[in-house]
Amino acid sequence: MQSLLWAVSCCRSLVNCQAIHAVVIKSQFINNGFIGYRLVSIYTSLGFNDYARKLFDEIPDKDLVSWNSFISGFSKRGILALCLNAFQRMRNETNLKPNEVTLLSVISTCTVDGALCEGKCFHGFGVKMGFMEEVKVVNALINMYGKLGMFDAAYVLFNSMKLRSLVTWNSILALHAQHGHSDEVVGLFNFMRRAGVKPDQATMVALLQGCTKLGVVKQATVVHACIFKCGFESDMLVSTSLMSLYAKSGQLIAANIVFGELTNPDAVAWTSMLASYAMHGCGSEAIKLFENMVDGGICLDHVTFTHLLSACSHAGLISEGRKYFEDMFRVYGVQPRIDHYSCIVDLLGRAGLLEDAVNLIRSMPMEPNSGVWGALLGACRIHNNVELGKEAADNLFLLNSSDHRNYIMMSNIYSASGHWKDASKIRSMMKGRRLVGDPGYSLIEHGNRVYQFVVGDQSHPNSDKIYAKLEEIVRKVHEAGLVRQTEFILHDVEEEVKIDMINKHSEKLALAFGLLVTNTSIPITIIKNLRICGDCHSVMKFVSLSEKRTIIVRDPKRFHHFADGMCSCKDYW
Repeated sequence: MQSLLWAVSCCRSLVNCQAIHAVVIKSQFINNGFIGYRLVSIYTSLGFNDYARKLFDEIPDKDLVSWNSFISGFSKRGILALCLNAFQRMRNETNLKPNEVTLLSVISTCTVDGALCEGKCFHGFGVKMGFMEEVKVVNALINMYGKLGMFDAAYVLFNSMKLRSLVTWNSILALHAQHGHSDEVVGLFNFMRRAGVKPDQATMVALLQGCTKLGVVKQATVVHACIFKCGFESDMLVSTSLMSLYAKSGQLIAANIVFGELTNPDAVAWTSMLASYAMHGCGSEAIKLFENMVDGGICLDHVTFTHLLSACSHAGLISEGRKYFEDMFRVYGVQPRIDHYSCIVDLLGRAGLLEDAVNLIRSMPMEPNSGVWGALLGACRIHNNVELGKEAADNLFLLNSSDHRNYIMMSNIYSASGHWKDASKIRSMMKGRRLVGDPGYSLIEHGNRVYQFVVGDQSHPNSDKIYAKLEEIVRKVHEAGLVRQTEFILHDVEEEVKIDMINKHSEKLALAFGLLVTNTSIPITIIKNLRICGDCHSVMKFVSLSEKRTIIVRDPKRFHHFADGMCSCKDYW
């Protein structure tokens, strides 16, 4: 019997499973529930559902463990319909009452399948059957509601629990991290430790990911200290997440130090460092790191090349990017994917090689997606190419008519070219489809708070001082003869009005605030949800020279490091 159990557990094909099935029947072990249900489980895991159901129906004396095993087989493969059917059969055909194991299987399937309605039904069933005192059941429901976007429902369950396991805490921490609630993640982590719950790897990763969403410097250093205190400084996954946090907080040197302290970093750690160089526009450093990966025999995959090509694009390394794209499959055996085509289109487009970018799109072995056309549209915005921009936008509208960003980009292209009527038509299309753009904002950290500014913001209690500092900056800019780039104000208004509007951009307000409250030895770090405009970029360079300050701006795509009147992007972004 032991040899049969071993054979069943090692079975990985239908033919072998059927052969073992035949031996089991001949040896009269088929009535042994354990072996029989292991065979059912193997059939299910291999995807042969009909064989599994037939064998299950033939086995007598099916107890609750048997039914749970049958339901669990479908649950593990995320097959909601079959899982629910098995659950209903057990309810209809037997007098057996489901237990917490049964409920965990069906809730898990609802989570994987995105079946919120069914999940709510099983939540009600759990309440009715008295399973809400089972920590594992509540944990599963918290996980389900969190992953299906029902944050409030998950939090209500968490607050209602008398006993919370480590899994409970990790689930709610991960949920807050996914929603970008950085302060709450840190607060919950501290609450968890005061409750005497010892964190594990998953806890630390959730904490780091939550802080990464916001990307503030002070929290990065605080969390780093927690990692040492909890003894996770040698954990590869935790260290890799810490690197990402430092990089997204503008602390590339700190990220590099963490990477350098790793003993035998794995492929994920190498790739994370590569991604850090890419987002900071350090193309040469990214290439050097990649070559070290090759020399060190590190496994290269499609993600590696996505970050490498992105680094080349951000740094304007056209020949290098083209070379690595061509060598991907020929030299390294990695088949180019659509993300790699997006990177090359972006690389060529930023460089003004729009025809080359279009020709590449038309030669792709797969249909271009929104990433590819979006890269072309962005390039057309940079180089003000209305004709190609319209082609890219039309394809984007076909692929996804509800993405407001494409309409805004095309409207901006028309506006920058003086095609006000066409721009108005695009905005009318947005209005007709009830699409609204994301309002721009800038974040800056000071003390124990993160302050948010929007264009023309007057909400800060020290607005008078902030605007006085901003006027001082504007006056110095004017006296220095810096040409204002009002083409980034995409409204048909007088030049004076445009200048007034551009002076009140959120990043300029955040900059003025940073100059007022931060020590001159500390970089001013600003986080934006939208791309920095050209005029703000020029003003940041000027202020870095005139005020002798280092300024770091993170937008959704990359970092800009301003110092001594220069930007790390070399005006290529």
